[in-house]
Amino acid sequence: MTRFQVGGKVVESVDLLKKRHWSWRLDVWPFVILYGVWLITVVPTLDIADAFIVIGALVAFHSLVFLFTVWSVDFKRFVHYSKVDDIHRADYCKITPAKFSGSKEVVPLHFRKLAGSSSSEGLEEIYFEFRKQQYIYSKEKGTFSKLPYPSKETFGYYLKNTGHGTEAKVVAATEKWGRNVFEYPQPTFQKLMKEQVMEPFFVFQVFCVGLWCLDEYWYYSLFTLFMLFMFESTMAKSRLKTLSELRRVRVDSQTLMVYRCGKWVKLSGTELLPGDVVSVGRSVGQNGEDKSVPADMLLLAGTAIVNEAILTGESTPQWKVSIMGRGTGETLSARRDKAHVLFGGTKILQHTPDKSYPMKTPDGGCLAVVLRTGFETSQGKLMRTILFSTERVTANSWESGLFILFLVVFAIIAAGYVLKKGLEDPTRSKYKLFLSCSLIITSVIPPELPMELSIAVNTSLIALARRGIFCTEPFRIPFAGKVDICCFDKTGTLTSDDMEFSGVGGLTDSEDLEKEMTTVPTRTLEILASCHSLVFVDNKLVGDPLEKAALKGIDWTYKSDEKAMPKKGGGDAVQIVQRHHFASHLKRMAVVVRLQEQFFTFVKGAPETIQERLIDVPPYYVPTYKKYTRQGSRVLALAFKSLPDMTVSEARSLERDMVESGLTFAGFAVFNCPIRGDSATVLTELKQSSHDLVMITGDQALTACHVAQQVHIISKPALILGRVKNKEGYAWVSPDETETVSYSENEVGALSEAYDLCIGGDCFEMLQQTSAVPKVVPYVKVFARVAPEQKELILTTFKSVGRMTLMCGDGTNDVGALKQAHVGVALLNAMPPPKGEKSSDGSSKNDTAKPAKSKKLKPATENGEGTSKSKATSSSQAGNRNLTPAEMQRQKLKKLMDELNEGGGDGQAPIVKLGDASMASPFTAKHASVCPTTDIIRQGRSTLVTTLQMFKILGLNCLATAYVLSVMYLDGVKLGDIQATISGVFTAAFFLFISHARPMPTLSAERPHPNIFCAYVFLSLLGQFAIHLLFLISSVNEASKYMPDECIEPDSEFHPNLVNTVSYMVGLMLQVATFAVNYMGHPFNQSIPENKPFLYALLAAMGFFTVITSDLFRDLNDWLKLVPMPRGLRDKLLAWAFLTFLVCYAWERLLRWAFPGKMPAWKQRQRRVAANLEKKSN
Repeated sequence: MTRFQVGGKVVESVDLLKKRHWSWRLDVWPFVILYGVWLITVVPTLDIADAFIVIGALVAFHSLVFLFTVWSVDFKRFVHYSKVDDIHRADYCKITPAKFSGSKEVVPLHFRKLAGSSSSEGLEEIYFEFRKQQYIYSKEKGTFSKLPYPSKETFGYYLKNTGHGTEAKVVAATEKWGRNVFEYPQPTFQKLMKEQVMEPFFVFQVFCVGLWCLDEYWYYSLFTLFMLFMFESTMAKSRLKTLSELRRVRVDSQTLMVYRCGKWVKLSGTELLPGDVVSVGRSVGQNGEDKSVPADMLLLAGTAIVNEAILTGESTPQWKVSIMGRGTGETLSARRDKAHVLFGGTKILQHTPDKSYPMKTPDGGCLAVVLRTGFETSQGKLMRTILFSTERVTANSWESGLFILFLVVFAIIAAGYVLKKGLEDPTRSKYKLFLSCSLIITSVIPPELPMELSIAVNTSLIALARRGIFCTEPFRIPFAGKVDICCFDKTGTLTSDDMEFSGVGGLTDSEDLEKEMTTVPTRTLEILASCHSLVFVDNKLVGDPLEKAALKGIDWTYKSDEKAMPKKGGGDAVQIVQRHHFASHLKRMAVVVRLQEQFFTFVKGAPETIQERLIDVPPYYVPTYKKYTRQGSRVLALAFKSLPDMTVSEARSLERDMVESGLTFAGFAVFNCPIRGDSATVLTELKQSSHDLVMITGDQALTACHVAQQVHIISKPALILGRVKNKEGYAWVSPDETETVSYSENEVGALSEAYDLCIGGDCFEMLQQTSAVPKVVPYVKVFARVAPEQKELILTTFKSVGRMTLMCGDGTNDVGALKQAHVGVALLNAMPPPKGEKSSDGSSKNDTAKPAKSKKLKPATENGEGTSKSKATSSSQAGNRNLTPAEMQRQKLKKLMDELNEGGGDGQAPIVKLGDASMASPFTAKHASVCPTTDIIRQGRSTLVTTLQMFKILGLNCLATAYVLSVMYLDGVKLGDIQATISGVFTAAFFLFISHARPMPTLSAERPHPNIFCAYVFLSLLGQFAIHLLFLISSVNEASKYMPDECIEPDSEFHPNLVNTVSYMVGLMLQVATFAVNYMGHPFNQSIPENKPFLYALLAAMGFFTVITSDLFRDLNDWLKLVPMPRGLRDKLLAWAFLTFLVCYAWERLLRWAFPGKMPAWKQRQRRVAANLEKKSN
């Protein structure tokens, strides 16, 4: 078997290979034969010039074969390796990665004897390393699978774990998993530059430069070569900077106590192995900084408060608890049981050891078992994402390839025409003829293409970084321009984190809220005061804003010894004995407390969850909580039960299920969750700009519908899918329960025309069981009470029916959904805004907004310029000086050149640092607002439009060049070297300024065209090309009338004449017209007058055209080798130029009006997907 299907998230398949001996490689022996044949047969028979043309072609072909082995992994595999069936004969393997996980690679296959196995038994392990992950061959499965780590065992397994018992086990584990370090070689500038220089486009560009040199265009060739090397070295320097920055991230070399071989020993964090039992606690370095956790660990005993900002960006410290009290048969789940895991790279702020646990730690730390080390930790995973997404950014590569293919067809026709005509004339030099054919074909492939595409994406990356939005996967930026459905989490995203405690309800059958705490039963107050996860860190109370609001609202205090007591009056203190933390899959939390000498269980959670656990449900229970949820309030049910007499240790070891059953109802805590100031305006803007809006939340359906209405996600009457009371089946019910529509999966599409639909997590399970997910989910507007796994499924469903999705949520419980979306935006409230200033909600609408957090970000000046190095003070001083317009212009030009040449260190994509990026999603925004979604979509649309206009302009330029080089070349018309150079300078300047066009501040209802291949682009290209061609032919024919006697030799040296002068002027005019007509300004980017650098470049080119046409400066025209023109011809030329521009402009505007960008027609695809699923299930 030569191929193994792995089907993982990173590796798709593996092919087995054996390396050929160098002499049997397909880039060696066939060429040795060919060179021999040349020497024996060609040299004696042909004259020396022709023989050298043959050897030149051979060497070029050999070089091409060599280069193809660098560019294409499949070609390298074909030339250097042979496929094998037996894994023991293989020494290399070709890795095909999963989609968006990078490019194919050939990696060595390793064989190692397992420690402890004698050589006669021959127990060996076969593995390869790909992107810092090890894959091991499994005979049972018959394929490769990722190196297993002990991270999915049962809790019983971990509790029995006593570490690596013998030295042999330690050696075996070290061999298997390696050291706990982030090891990757420090790349050098030379190595990176070599990589850049070997890129196909770069080699092609150098080849073109060589051809131009052969045709004696020295200045033009050297200018192009200089530009290329400048750009490539800038790219290499930028990558070097990013990689060097990442290398600084190390596993903290702190010393820990590790239980090995039956005793506690001191070891460095880098020596840890999965399965080690360690003592871990707060550790402070010499400089007073907290040291980070060296690996992912599971807490066996004790509790810890951890700052996970470096991974999730969430500044709220997380409470980590031991697995004591969990069922020993339960399996550890990476997502569900995050509360038990200390992640590598995070910092422990404080810890409390468990003295009752049988295994004691010698240094008073918490007992933990190591799960994952090195690049497999959460921090390692984030680093892998950043490290392997630093590859060069390109737009849709297959589209660019097809587009170039389309242009090549034209070039081949033109080159064929030249070849046919040239061969008819026996006096023509064959060398010159082949050279001109090569030039025609190469002129069609625009050498600037990759450079332009990179600049377009990097400009967006820089603009987003200035606004506190960081991106780890740049290829997603063009996706943002195609987004047609935006999904939002509710709590903490659309609504503020600052909860307001409204009061207690449900104490009597009156539906009114009790706001006066003195009349609320003491038991209810005790539950609110003690059933929470708040904790003291450095004498400061931290935790969930909702729980802090409750404590403040009832006027109780909570002390660091885990006691709660009323601030006024002499109530009893409530001592917390044991906490069972909130779990999203259970939707509740509980505490065991001691009041005087009696033990109680206090529980709070979702009303429908608590309802099932009450002994007696009051008749007003459901109507009361529904009343508050309809108003958009967050409602938590409170309950308690008294426990029999027991010791503290018995109370601590009570099973969670026992603690949370047989409860007595104690009222509803009602919280008001204010909607963020700008949520409604941002969502309205998204809706008006042709986006569908969806809410996906873990909150109650009625609350979700109320909020969705306020932020304009819902505009029609709402219906919520739920079980029919006292009957089997489901029905759609309006929030006020006045309207009921029976549920039928086939009528959901029709129903969504008149109503906005909402479904809950319980109905979601029903949809999965009946395979109705693709029939229902695409039409739903609000998803309530959904678990994190269901959020992920919702997004995959949207993607499967052809929607381009954006998901905006926080970095903690939305990870799966954020990763699944085409564009995932994690909002981090990493640092609160300074006092005296509200969060940057409102202000972040305008371009000068600066998130008040990250000190690394610079204030964006009026033009969004400004470098990352400038501090706020220096930029304000610069702003106070009155600059003259000339100085300002000079500064702007300097900045633009800096951006190209990295003079200000700001021209390449910004470095994403750990702590800026969240492991949750490709985009991370340091804003407490949904505003970044519009920023990302604006930049995405801008990049998409810029890419599209670049393709059009390059296409037109290339078609015109192919014509000029073919038909006109046969008539002996050539360009002078200086003429070609000046033309090149203008093109480079235009492209640079086009790609720096800034997006419009508001999103338009019109959508950009998502693909290059559409009627609009083709008609635009062909129409404009026809007009250009007509202008070109007419002008040259007109000029020929004035010089009938002169005969031009096609292969002669360049010498100035009237036809050449006219064709150069027309070429320049068409170049300016192409850029001006095809520039896509409003409604996506700045218009030409707003994009000042581009406007000035156009005006300069038009001025230059007018000056040389009107022959104002004879010396300039002589230098350019342009001859004087007769007056009649000059006037005709200017009039025709103006007319050409007008006709092209009118044609382009007509097409934009006739073919506007549309919302994708996803409903047909949805029907197909649903029908296919039905076939499968039948």
